[in-house]
Amino acid sequence: MLDPAGNVTALVLSDVPAAERAQVAARLLRLPELHIEQAAFLTAPRCGGEIRLEMMGGEFCGNALRCAGFYHALRTGAQGKTCVFAEISGAEGVQPVMADTAAGEASTAMPLPRAVHPADWPDVPAVCVTFDGITHFVIDRAQPDDALVQRAIAAAPEASAVGAVFLDRAAGSIRPVVFVRETGSCVAETSCASGSVAAAVVLTADFADGITEIGIGQPGGTLEVGVQRTHGAVTGLSIGGPVRLAQTLAVTLTDAAAAPGKPCIRKLCLHICAQSCSIL
Repeated sequence: MLDPAGNVTALVLSDVPAAERAQVAARLLRLPELHIEQAAFLTAPRCGGEIRLEMMGGEFCGNALRCAGFYHALRTGAQGKTCVFAEISGAEGVQPVMADTAAGEASTAMPLPRAVHPADWPDVPAVCVTFDGITHFVIDRAQPDDALVQRAIAAAPEASAVGAVFLDRAAGSIRPVVFVRETGSCVAETSCASGSVAAAVVLTADFADGITEIGIGQPGGTLEVGVQRTHGAVTGLSIGGPVRLAQTLAVTLTDAAAAPGKPCIRKLCLHICAQSCSIL
């Protein structure tokens, strides 16, 4: 398991058929002893990457991408800084992850948003930031609100994952809540990389051209996001920070619906990752 600012991620190393991943992930999230917020599956690369990561609902996740790159660097015996070319669900092509095994850090460029526009909500200012794989609503309210979470989910029915990112502008912090459609999970996350990037895009909307590094606080710590603007448009995004291995363990899942005396048992090897927050 790995933990990015508390956003504890389980990397499933065992082979799990695509049709079963959502169910397996949902069951892993319900295991109280794991204390995880999300699960991801390492699979065979499709387009030239060294590794491929499939999130539990086919969404994109920047923290899980950093975890996977760092894990691969450790597994291959990399010393010091190395670049891992990774693929991930919810994003096209190969994503470079810079992993430093000596310092215990990993950083990555983030995909650019496909669209940024105000949400048409009459009672609270909000901005919709759409990435491939996840749509975030950055909401100008410091504390999470269940009704606004449900409004965000309903406003993006085609998205595989939806984030309600509650933004406290004065404190420069967020409280992210992420819904994954395939698993039906809705988690108040302690850290969210793509939600932090969405908030940084909103906060730097009126900034001059160039690269801005902005700290985004969240329950698990502070993430520093790099935002590059050219002629006002977002032309580059990055995020990074410490990553640590929490533990590697085996988990056995038993199908309670199986015939008596013939339980269906799946044994999984998990790598639990812990990601702290700091930056590039």
